[in-house]
Amino acid sequence: MTAVAPQRLLAVSLTLLAVGCATAAPPVAPPALDATVPARWSARQDLSAAPSLTWWTDFGVAELNETVETALEHNYDLQAAAARLEQASADARIASADLLPALQVGLNGSKRKQNFIGFPIPGVEEGDVLSTVSTNFGVSFDLSWEADVWGRLRSNERAALADFQSRAADLRGAQLSLAGQTVKAWFAVAEAQQQLQLANATVNSFTASADQVRERFEQGLRPSLDVRLALSSLATAQALEAQRRQQLDAAVRQIEVLLGRYAAGDLDGPSMLPDTPRGIPGGLPAELVTRRPDLVAAERRVAATGQRLQVARAELYPRISLTSATGTATGALSSLVSGDFGVWSLLGNIVQPLFQGGRLRAGIDRAEARAAEELAIYVNTALLAFSEVETALAADTLLADRQNFLEASVEQSRAAEDIADDRYRAGLGDYITVLESQRLALTAQGDLIGARRQRLENRVDLYLALGGGFGPDEAASLSQP
Repeated sequence: MTAVAPQRLLAVSLTLLAVGCATAAPPVAPPALDATVPARWSARQDLSAAPSLTWWTDFGVAELNETVETALEHNYDLQAAAARLEQASADARIASADLLPALQVGLNGSKRKQNFIGFPIPGVEEGDVLSTVSTNFGVSFDLSWEADVWGRLRSNERAALADFQSRAADLRGAQLSLAGQTVKAWFAVAEAQQQLQLANATVNSFTASADQVRERFEQGLRPSLDVRLALSSLATAQALEAQRRQQLDAAVRQIEVLLGRYAAGDLDGPSMLPDTPRGIPGGLPAELVTRRPDLVAAERRVAATGQRLQVARAELYPRISLTSATGTATGALSSLVSGDFGVWSLLGNIVQPLFQGGRLRAGIDRAEARAAEELAIYVNTALLAFSEVETALAADTLLADRQNFLEASVEQSRAAEDIADDRYRAGLGDYITVLESQRLALTAQGDLIGARRQRLENRVDLYLALGGGFGPDEAASLSQP
């Protein structure tokens, strides 16, 4: 399977969306949705402009940018989404073809023998069978066309185009989701690296501490309890180091799969988490409906079901079709193009359904129920989208506060560890206090690394909730006919 570049995928999705703009159904604006959308986000008011198309570049790490671009180019789930878009494009072209006359050419030849038995034919002796052999060749041009008086074919075409636009939005959503997964996986590798570095440093520190305690015990200065506690703490730190190695290995293999590679576990990953970007992307709540791919796709599905409802209603009315054929029929192959042997036919046809056991009415009821279902799904999807933005905006402030508190905790726990160690060396404190201060310092540092990653992932969630990088112009191209 050939790789699909992210720029090509995006260009295909946006270009193909515009194909049906002249005939596709207009966007739906459910009154229930309009009534619930506020003018501003409730969680934050000081929002900057909408995020850029390549929103992951806001983190300012070239290695991360390259990783995301590689995933967009080689990921097989994204290539499958692109293939589904091509299928929808073909379906739309098939539906459009029904509006045009169908012309086909035919060439036929036949040879026939006929026996005349039981007919009294002069000159033929009794018992003999008179037979004739005839040869016929023909060429024909057949034309058929259905007059779309009630708009059935046009509605079917619009439904197919709306389905296609929904698939194009799904492709954009797949790109957005893959970029988010890749960025989060990259952060997971970076956190795992930092946690492993912290575990390594802790093992080295506990090893040195255990050696010192053993030396003081051998000198008769400390009891054997201190040695046992020191060795227990060292073994716990070594177990934590092994756990961190396993977490790093799993994170590396996960990102390898996203990049379309075999999960060999040999990818060179990042060693440090980046800083959280200061600016928060924003926009107005109403813009979210035309920016998020899943909402665009849901709205296009509403439009498609509305057009299929029109198709179901049009099935109640007569179908008017015209069939025409012209060509030649001759017994000599050399005369196929001679006008002297020309034949033609013209047939008009009107078919009015009278009784089908309620099938057509049931089809209308099903189409109405399907349209109501898609409309409800659209409204619920929009409400969930608004909730995701509000939640991510509110969490950004709370996570920033948590990170600040953990930074203060790390500073104080390190100072407490140094003081406890100095007092123990001077014979003024017990080893239990040293171990407790070491445990608090290790926990605080690990929690701070985790909090930094959680804040970064929340920023990714905010980008995804806002629909990535769609600005007003780009969003309009996805939903406006």
